[in-house]
Formats: sequence, structure tokens, C-alpha cells
Amino acid sequence: MREKIIEIIKGINEDILSYEGNTMMEDGIVDSFEIINLVSELEEEFDIEIDARYVVAENFNNTEGIIKVVEKVMGK
Repeated sequence: MREKIIEIIKGINEDILSYEGNTMMEDGIVDSFEIINLVSELEEEFDIEIDARYVVAENFNNTEGIIKVVEKVMGK
């Protein structure tokens, strides 16, 4: 699963993978449209629905945060 999430992230914006900070949006690594696309791709790939309460900057600060959101939604 982790590898597939990384593949999806790479397809949206490769810079996410090398980002080591904790404020991707504030640092201009991603924008809101990329987050929406990422959420959509993750939902489609894993047949899940990521509730809007999870789609906040804190959960999309870096690659690990994104992986944790998917794991949480999937109950893992």
C-alpha cells in the first residue's frame, strides 16, 4: 500500500516525495488543487472516501502524513 501511495504522490507532484519539512502548503510545495487531485486519486485507488475533516493541511504536510491519513481511513 505504501508503495502505491508513493506512486500516486509522484504522479501528482514529485517534489512532495523529497520534501522534508512539515508545512508543504505554506512552503509552496503543493497547492489546494494538487491536494484535491491527490485525495481523488487515493480514494479511487483504494476504494475509500476521505472525509472532508481529514482534508486539512496538518494531514497533508508531508509524505508520511498522507500515508497516515490513508491508513486511518482504511482502519489500519
